[in-house]
Amino acid sequence: MSTKGILDTSTLILLGRVASLETLPGEAFITAVTLGELSVGPLVAKTDQERVARQAHLQAAEADFDPLPFDSAAARAFGGVAASLRRTGRKPAARAYDAMIAAIAVAAELPIYTCNPKDFEGIEGLDVVAVPHPDIG
Repeated sequence: MSTKGILDTSTLILLGRVASLETLPGEAFITAVTLGELSVGPLVAKTDQERVARQAHLQAAEADFDPLPFDSAAARAFGGVAASLRRTGRKPAARAYDAMIAAIAVAAELPIYTCNPKDFEGIEGLDVVAVPHPDIG
């Protein structure tokens, strides 16, 4: 198993609840896309308590990680990711954030560590490492 890897958004959100830390990479990265997803959270929260919690989560991610960008290499890799999704009958637009995160991982040659491996099924050239979801036994 790789000692470096990218945490997808769901895994980053669940990070404090993951039971087996050995299922995570020794050196973890996140993407700018994940920060973008997290930045939506406080803006759409239904309660003040939820807004505060989501803002704290976003700020912790910003403080703890230097995100990998969606750069020109990732943009080129995105074409292959989108084509892979289409070949499997999935619509890339419906999974745009996941597809962009996958493209960054492919371009960086890093595996994706995720609690939702089905989100990344069928993407050629992507190494997906399943992290046990803390709410699913």
